[in-house]
Amino acid sequence: MPVNTKRTIVIALGGNSLVRANEKGTIEEQYANLQQTSEQLLKLLTGENRIVITHGNGPQVGNLLLASEAAKDIVPPLTLDICGAATQGLMGYMIQQTLANGLREKGLKHNLTTVVTQVIVNKDDPAFKNPSKPIGPFYDLNEAQKLRRERGWEMIEDAKRGYRRVVPSPKPVNIQQARIIQSMLDAGEIVVAVGGGGIPSVRESDGKLRGVEAVIDKDCASSRLAIDINADVLLILTAVEKVYRDFGRPSQKALNHLNLNEAKTLLAEGHFGKGSMEPKIRAAIEFLQEGGEKTKREVIITRPEAVTAALQGKTGTRITR
Repeated sequence: MPVNTKRTIVIALGGNSLVRANEKGTIEEQYANLQQTSEQLLKLLTGENRIVITHGNGPQVGNLLLASEAAKDIVPPLTLDICGAATQGLMGYMIQQTLANGLREKGLKHNLTTVVTQVIVNKDDPAFKNPSKPIGPFYDLNEAQKLRRERGWEMIEDAKRGYRRVVPSPKPVNIQQARIIQSMLDAGEIVVAVGGGGIPSVRESDGKLRGVEAVIDKDCASSRLAIDINADVLLILTAVEKVYRDFGRPSQKALNHLNLNEAKTLLAEGHFGKGSMEPKIRAAIEFLQEGGEKTKREVIITRPEAVTAALQGKTGTRITR
């Protein structure tokens, strides 16, 4: 399958694209990591594909929350939706600058634009009554009790390292800026959008939008965006070249291709890690299901270094109907 076949592709960058294990997350480190990732993507971006890039923002939001907490006696603390918007902007700037510079070196002049994206969620989503997503710094028990009492935060013990705030993780319903992103693709733009799962927003009875303190899974949000703009391919880039059943066990087996029913069965049997591969498989299933039986949509899961070969069908895990 040639890389330059004109298709609409949503590329979901993994959380390690900018900040990797055992790093402080300095701006210099993030640019260096992004440069490595961009080198893998440039061949894809120089073709005729219509490209949207999404990304995680966990480390960046965590750092911003930590800074906000440290300065709470000097400046008002930031709400989580504002932190999401801020990190979408700063990370979008870094991504678009790095990729644009790489394209210019090749003599190309594609425009890259970041869209700070609101993702609509249902205000009655059960997740709001069962916060489960840990965010921000660790606290000792006394601090956690104080925050629970003074700010109404839900706090849980996490990884035996202390207590952390947990927030809801509702399901994305639709992407508020999908039509704008579609128009930008039609105009030949490469778009960076839905960073960190987007800004969770609810629509009030009068039609107004309101940001809420929640975190949307970035893979689910990327899938929702791919559905809303009628993408052909959802390309999920992560730390492994292929998806495995029984990952980490002696019986593990690489999966080259799955159909939709096989993916559902393996998911139900618990073959995928809850905090790692499971949300990616769920995102793949949703993207394929909403396309209808006649769709030629596909999901490809692989690592950035293998992206070109994966699009050519030489590696990675491909999921189709």
